[in-house]
Amino acid sequence: MQLQHQFGFLLHTVLFSALSIYAIVNPTFASPYPAVNEGDLTGERVYSPYADRNYPDEVLFGDTHFHTNVDAGFRFARGEKVTSNSGQPVQLIRPLDFLVITDHAEFIGLAPMIHESHPELLADPWGYWVHKRFHSGPEGRREAYGNIIEHGVRGENPFEAEGIARSFWVNFVNKAEAYNEPGRFTAMTGFEWTSTPAGDNLHRVVIFADGADKTSQTVPFSMFDSADPQDLWKYLANYEEKTGGQGISIPHNGNLSNGLMFGEQTFKGEKITREYAEKRIRWEPIIEMTQIKGDGETHPLLSTEDEFADFENWDLSNLAGTAGKTQDMLKYEYARSALKIGLELGKDTGVNPYKFGISGASDTHTALSTTREENYFGKYKSAEPGPDRHNTEVVPAQDPSLRIFASQEVASGLTAVWARKNSRGEIFGAMKRKEVYATTGTRIRVRVFAGWDFQADEVARPDFIAQGYRRGVPMGGDLRDVPEGGAPRFMIRALRDPDGANLDRIQIIKGWMDDKGEAHERIYDVAVSDGRKIEDGRTTDAVGSTVDVATASYTNTIGDAMLSAHWQDPDFDPQEPAFYYVRVLEIPTPRWTTHDAAFFGIDPPENVPATIQDRAYTSPVWYTP
Repeated sequence: MQLQHQFGFLLHTVLFSALSIYAIVNPTFASPYPAVNEGDLTGERVYSPYADRNYPDEVLFGDTHFHTNVDAGFRFARGEKVTSNSGQPVQLIRPLDFLVITDHAEFIGLAPMIHESHPELLADPWGYWVHKRFHSGPEGRREAYGNIIEHGVRGENPFEAEGIARSFWVNFVNKAEAYNEPGRFTAMTGFEWTSTPAGDNLHRVVIFADGADKTSQTVPFSMFDSADPQDLWKYLANYEEKTGGQGISIPHNGNLSNGLMFGEQTFKGEKITREYAEKRIRWEPIIEMTQIKGDGETHPLLSTEDEFADFENWDLSNLAGTAGKTQDMLKYEYARSALKIGLELGKDTGVNPYKFGISGASDTHTALSTTREENYFGKYKSAEPGPDRHNTEVVPAQDPSLRIFASQEVASGLTAVWARKNSRGEIFGAMKRKEVYATTGTRIRVRVFAGWDFQADEVARPDFIAQGYRRGVPMGGDLRDVPEGGAPRFMIRALRDPDGANLDRIQIIKGWMDDKGEAHERIYDVAVSDGRKIEDGRTTDAVGSTVDVATASYTNTIGDAMLSAHWQDPDFDPQEPAFYYVRVLEIPTPRWTTHDAAFFGIDPPENVPATIQDRAYTSPVWYTP
């Protein structure tokens, strides 16, 4: 990929100095959250209420699942204009705050090694063969690619040399060091563990909190090592013990797992125990709910009363396109149903293995993290903008009914974290404590706090955040010690993407388990735009649409730029465990395929809708009796 270099590295020395001074004079700077001591440096009343502020007050947007060219990927994420794989100029509307490069562990570094004719690759018999085939023309490339896939499906490592992965990994993490600039842009490293038993997706993205001094002491754990997630967790435990660093595993969106991702049994078919549940939630505190290969919140067959459930669902087959989907599999593939299963398993084992937070990512393989509808460059080079890209097969199944096409790709998504500053430690810490949320590509800002005594007028107070931490918990937190007669109360604020669409509504999705051990769900509209009315927890009036499909345009003459809500659960039973998460919906906008049709003068594809309502999903808040 050619780069049009427009700016060098900038050191914000003033910001760095300010942070250094803050850390020196304020020993609580690194303390755990929520520690809110505004105006209490000395125990006496002080004029500046911000001198001892110690809670996350900055939202950072990034991509946590990203593939291929390291240099191009980081430079593009930092806001630089680059030339795409298909020769087109491309740039983000605004830089990302962080990026995690997560190439596949199984053949990490293979593509650049082939491109560079790397000596270590040529010294390996299989490496020499695949290099030769890739450079022999289209037919040879297809043969080489097919051979790579075949080894991957069988879980067989074709390399004889042991040092190839380590050599590239060290180079990989060192490049991340060069692009990491705390306070301005955070470059993080990880890898994707691509367990795919019988073509079913059990992929995990591994993210490290650390720099090259620690991450260079390991090599990525691949499915050649094991296809069992429990062995990946052992790898992470060994990494932390050896280096003193930190790592987590993030399950891929589960919609292509054919019922395996959020099952009621382990990978080996054993009953889930307390020990298993503790390890799973320890190493997998968040999951990836939305990305290019479909949205994983819920499915209309699972959430029959949710009019927004039929959103970018991929529900035909497994990841390899080798087995079709059956309805009984859906329950174990989507995040909302997994959260409900977690309540049931928690009752049985004493620990909820699916008490996870929510993230989103692109899973792009082009080195271009483009998640906006009007600026979408696809998953692969073949799906970059062009008049013919809609019919490109991205799941080329032998059975035509299972094939998925590029037109069905989703311009999704982003991870947002609430942090005190832009650094590896802060971003990773937000993920660990689940103060994180997902968007389907735009930069909606969402803040939510749950407590027992929040009042309706407090959501409009300027110290809304301080009060939220002092008397409640943020997204990802646990409500405890219910007062007599009390019920959870929520304060929520949502702000539209400044370069995007107005907001339609704020919803709270509640899941709970009754005294018979059965899980349920309900959706509450808690704030709606344009003066619409809410009755019995729902509005019956749609927001409408301003989309002109022919020109792929819309206006913000409907919806609101900001919505806020104070809501108390009217159906709370203190004996029933529950979770609550917030969903924020934008007004309708043109889907990326509609933008394509207008730009290239082609007919829009008929297998996808012309419009979309982008959205944000927060990590839940839990209540456990």
